[in-house]
Amino acid sequence: MRPENQSSVSQFLLRGLPIPPDHQGAFFTLFLGMYLTTVLGNLLIILLIRLDARLHTPMYFFLSHLAFSDISISSVTVLKMLINMRAQQQSIPYVGCISQLYFFIVFGCLDNFLLAVMAYDRYVAICHPLHYTAIMREGLCMLLVAGSWIVTYVHGLLHTLLLVQLSFCDNTINHFFCDLTVLLRLSCSDVSLNELVICTEGGILFLLPLGIVLGSYIRIGTIILRIPSTKRLLKAFSTCGSHLSVVSLYYGTLASVYFFSSAWDSKDIIASVMYTVVTPMLNPFIYSLRNRDIKQALEMLVNRAAFIK
Repeated sequence: MRPENQSSVSQFLLRGLPIPPDHQGAFFTLFLGMYLTTVLGNLLIILLIRLDARLHTPMYFFLSHLAFSDISISSVTVLKMLINMRAQQQSIPYVGCISQLYFFIVFGCLDNFLLAVMAYDRYVAICHPLHYTAIMREGLCMLLVAGSWIVTYVHGLLHTLLLVQLSFCDNTINHFFCDLTVLLRLSCSDVSLNELVICTEGGILFLLPLGIVLGSYIRIGTIILRIPSTKRLLKAFSTCGSHLSVVSLYYGTLASVYFFSSAWDSKDIIASVMYTVVTPMLNPFIYSLRNRDIKQALEMLVNRAAFIK
């Protein structure tokens, strides 16, 4: 028998961003522009990688999946926020909230794994350049990406299934999307198992890719400093500069949201905006402005379009 005190919640109320009502229109336009920039910028990255044969390399193969993940995580969170701001309503169905949570976990974790895979790729390119093509063969690249997708899907499913076992005493979410830590605060059930899984399984899946990123760049730095030269330094910067910028932006905003806050307030919500809106929007600019191959592919695409006209 089900316990009598099990509370049923058919929908949640998303309080959204702490924006005064008379400023809703301006912020709606701002976030709509940022979302469209995210989608179009990352789609352009995917298109360039698809069309330009020079970009058919492991690094850009991984980058295309990262661009797709950035589009997805922004769509999962920002679209609902824009709809609520436009319609002046805050509700989200229970099933919709759980679905949003699942895909947010999946694509957030996928970004983490893809950044680790890209760091390993840069390590092989700089530390083992003569064996790069032999190590980063197509089969290994496919395996790394497929493994990342599978692990993140299982990771998201695990936390989602544990969450749906809980009952909720409150349905007001002090956020603009359904975040796991916020939902656990609303539960009147025992969440010790959920917190244990977050600290163990979630911690491992966060620290393992982070360790690969740090280990790869420590090794790269060691190789560069062992035989210092301007040419080697410039090559390493051109090879790793874009990825290192994205890594810093990703882990910096992630840490500010989940590690440096004790309670959810407007400051943490703004940090979440940085993580879910600003970071995916900036990634295409970082890779296009600091990457010669992407610039050349973009120039060829523009020239081809102009020639067709």
